[in-house]
Amino acid sequence: MNATTQELHKIGQSLWLDNITRGLLTSGKLQRYIQELSITGLTSNPTIFDHAIKNSQDYDDAISQKMKEGKAGEELFFELAIEDLRQAADLFRPVYDRTNGVDGWVSLEVSPLLAHDTAGTIAAAKALHTRAERSNLFIKIPGTSEGLPAIEEAIFAGVPVNVTLLFSAAQYVSAAEAYLRGIERRIAAGLNPDVGSVASLFVSRWDVAVADKVPEELRNHLGIAIASDVYATYRTLLDSPRWQRILNAGARSQRLLWASTGAKDPNASAVLYVQALAKPFTVNTMPEATLKALSIHEEFGEALLSVADEVLAEFAKAGIDTKTVAAQLLLDGVESFAKSWNDLLSCIASKGKMLTAAHA
Repeated sequence: MNATTQELHKIGQSLWLDNITRGLLTSGKLQRYIQELSITGLTSNPTIFDHAIKNSQDYDDAISQKMKEGKAGEELFFELAIEDLRQAADLFRPVYDRTNGVDGWVSLEVSPLLAHDTAGTIAAAKALHTRAERSNLFIKIPGTSEGLPAIEEAIFAGVPVNVTLLFSAAQYVSAAEAYLRGIERRIAAGLNPDVGSVASLFVSRWDVAVADKVPEELRNHLGIAIASDVYATYRTLLDSPRWQRILNAGARSQRLLWASTGAKDPNASAVLYVQALAKPFTVNTMPEATLKALSIHEEFGEALLSVADEVLAEFAKAGIDTKTVAAQLLLDGVESFAKSWNDLLSCIASKGKMLTAAHA
């Protein structure tokens, strides 16, 4: 085991990989990450699958075969994704069993085109979780205003949820309360309240958004300050009477997950956000490049989450309205994932045509 990545687990944080490719599975690399780098879960999104399919031939045979079966578009993609995520879920199943379902999860996102469609998201979440046939698979639902009631309904239906595209404490609280409502309804209905969930806060996109709007001394500090603010809110919420009541009834806590933790600034440390966000009872899901940088990082140090109020005040003085930026980041995130989704489906269609022509 790598000493640095093990240190995160000693702190009380789970380390997940923010990537999936068929090659990662078939080559045995993911298994090595589990054994050697303490990886205990995995996340995916449309951009990750788009790059995986576009930049390799690993999916060509499967695409060709499924097109012969008359499959196309979203149906074809979800078959590919579920095949990959089932394999990944099976690799993490020993972790899931050992931790009683706290860890060992993988994630599959509903179509980003449903971000503003509550009914469509609910139906898709239930259908995808049923199709996947893996109890350690989260369905990712965005924390949009239309996504929040879908989160509640999915949880009430017993579908584990990874709430994605959260950017602020207010957005996190809305997502956490949607989870709470779903669990409280299960308790009232006499159902098992043990339904897993994580709330994913995107970090580095904050610093990208304001990079050209703040003085040099504030660069790469906003994401960490926002995360610190959310973490404090998270711990306060976990200690609230409302949360304690559901725990007493047999529910589990929704965990806070740090997403977008790869440093985007080439002048910043590759492990900037990893070191800053090393806090108990959280998950850090990171790209492969960040994981590799972490594995050779000799001195880990202590978490930097401590001065959120002061730092946020400095950004306010610099003219940054974090509430406005958070709302824009959510809109941009939805738009970005929708673009990746359309690119992904176009990539599958064009590859299918090319493969069909090659075999003609």
